[in-house]
Amino acid sequence: MIDPFGRKITYLRVSVTDRCNLRCSYCMAEHMEFLPRQELLSLEELDRVCSAFVARGVRKLRITGGEPLVRRGVMTLFRSLGRHLEKGTLDELTLTTNGTQLAKYAGDLAACGVERVNVSLDTLNAGRFAALTRGGRLQEVLEGVAAAKAAGLAVKINAVALKGVNEGEIDDLIIWCGERGLDLTLIETMPLGEIEGDRTDHYLPLSELRARLERRWTLTDLPMTTGGPARYVAIAETGRRLGFITPMTHNFCEGCNRVRLTCTGTLYMCLGQDDAADLRTPLRASEGDEALLTAIDAAIARKPKGHDFIIDPATKRPAVERHMSVTGG
Repeated sequence: MIDPFGRKITYLRVSVTDRCNLRCSYCMAEHMEFLPRQELLSLEELDRVCSAFVARGVRKLRITGGEPLVRRGVMTLFRSLGRHLEKGTLDELTLTTNGTQLAKYAGDLAACGVERVNVSLDTLNAGRFAALTRGGRLQEVLEGVAAAKAAGLAVKINAVALKGVNEGEIDDLIIWCGERGLDLTLIETMPLGEIEGDRTDHYLPLSELRARLERRWTLTDLPMTTGGPARYVAIAETGRRLGFITPMTHNFCEGCNRVRLTCTGTLYMCLGQDDAADLRTPLRASEGDEALLTAIDAAIARKPKGHDFIIDPATKRPAVERHMSVTGG
């Protein structure tokens, strides 16, 4: 699949649920209204859509949510998708998780062919974690990370850098990740969905944060081109990689190789745009995949050049009304 700007689309991120067992303050409103369960694609339908994308040349699938591991029966989807790894038609099956369920599922994920997981973890302070997540338990995540490592999974930590919240902890996260052989990616807060409070209060430019980090750490740019949004450096003192995802201060769209499918079968060609394609209707129109493949091709043909992430300084409103949990984290 080639988009209008010559980018090869080889990566599909799939949200299997909009629900999450945490309520991270920068991601969700405290009292979320989730989708009626009957609107969600079944696990069998999700498998069928993913398989159609694999047939069109997708080489990497990432399962997301909400929190994907709270979806009932989700391991049947991982086991089914694992067949594409065995056949060699898929290079990687992975997931992004908040880590709270990893202690339960790490072994099963490894058995399905999952080799890497991304774990969202913004703080190592239990009290701050509980406040940020509105009641989450840090220990569950730490146990999940340990279980994933024990199962042989490579773990990358994703941390949203929040001014006045966890900006003083980044050095501690680097040390903690280094001691455990984990890579770390820092992310600027994204203007997605209405939340309580003002995102501009906590917006921290990563260019500013990197300058601070370089006073302590030796950072060397790495020429990595994963097609993803992160730009990576090597940390000489720990031997690990540090990534920077900067949707606000540096547009990362020129190498974009991905699209995102929601749990209702809506395909977003860009995280920061509202244009979307309905794949649920053609999926359910027949048992064959011809109409589905045609809809996928038409969607890729209108993938935009880039996002328009801004936080309007006058209204403080987000660039996109939907929450990250709707699109898939």
